Amino acid sequence: MTLPAIEPDAAARPPRIGLLDTARGVALIAMASYHFSWDMEFMGYLAPGTAETGWLKIYARAIATTFLFIVGISLVLSSKPEVRWPSFWKRFGMIAAAAAVISIATRIAMPNEWIYFGILHCIAVLTLIGVVFLRFPLAITLIATMVLIAAWITDNFGPPGLLRSSFFDPRYLAWIGLAVTPERSNDYVPLFPWATPFFAGLSLASIALRTRLPQRLAALGTGSRWTARLGRHSLAFYLIHQPVLIGIAYGLSLLVPPPQPDPTETYLRQCNSTCVMQQGEALCRSFCQCTLEKLQGQSLLKPLQANEIDVQKDERVQTIAAECSAEAE
Repeated sequence: MTLPAIEPDAAARPPRIGLLDTARGVALIAMASYHFSWDMEFMGYLAPGTAETGWLKIYARAIATTFLFIVGISLVLSSKPEVRWPSFWKRFGMIAAAAAVISIATRIAMPNEWIYFGILHCIAVLTLIGVVFLRFPLAITLIATMVLIAAWITDNFGPPGLLRSSFFDPRYLAWIGLAVTPERSNDYVPLFPWATPFFAGLSLASIALRTRLPQRLAALGTGSRWTARLGRHSLAFYLIHQPVLIGIAYGLSLLVPPPQPDPTETYLRQCNSTCVMQQGEALCRSFCQCTLEKLQGQSLLKPLQANEIDVQKDERVQTIAAECSAEAE
């Protein structure tokens, strides 16, 4: 009896880990639930800024962190014993094309908040960076990971603005992640700090391959569950789910129209959502409450919310912002 020959390359490849597919599938469901909260806010069922503040903000960041961590792991597993370039470029091309479609579609539909560097753009660029690091010794990847973690800690707990500069504010540089006030976008995932979970996945997977951990995880099964099957088609799900969810939210608005939002609450949420990108939450609450009272006192709140005032050029609004900034500090 003759045993079938096994190609050395196939034998050396890490096994498919169903648990990883399941984790990716669960993250997709979590992402869809968050996006539906954004859709409900967009249709008026939730107050403006709800999806960008509080626990939903933490939820969104946790989901993005999970995705990028898994992307780093998957890149390592799919590139051993060596990078299979046809598959790599096919996958990269699909992600890059999907990112371009999203940018074009949102530029048309939402010109003021279009997605110029979202999660797919970030994954595409990090994939190119990651495949280069796979050719380096593991020590280099570990050092890069430690540097990113140290930079993240410094950015969040060190002196304000130490790593950032307004030089990076324009869209063509904001994707790097060092902007002080980046252009508004409905999905902004710059390289910094989001390269951190990606490199963490890259490092941990590279270490794990030197042990029997991948084989042990593969032996756990779970690859047949619907969440695992969903995880194997993550890009298709990502592109399809949002049009479906926004359609559901729109249909609901026709059947049960949302209540009229309170203008005061709307302003405070929008103000805080924008402010916390640059400052601490406590300072932002003080600043936003101050500007609200002054805008109401000068009867400017209603025309401001109706877009009848150009915030960048109106001296009254600029004066109020300067006065409240001084008071908040």
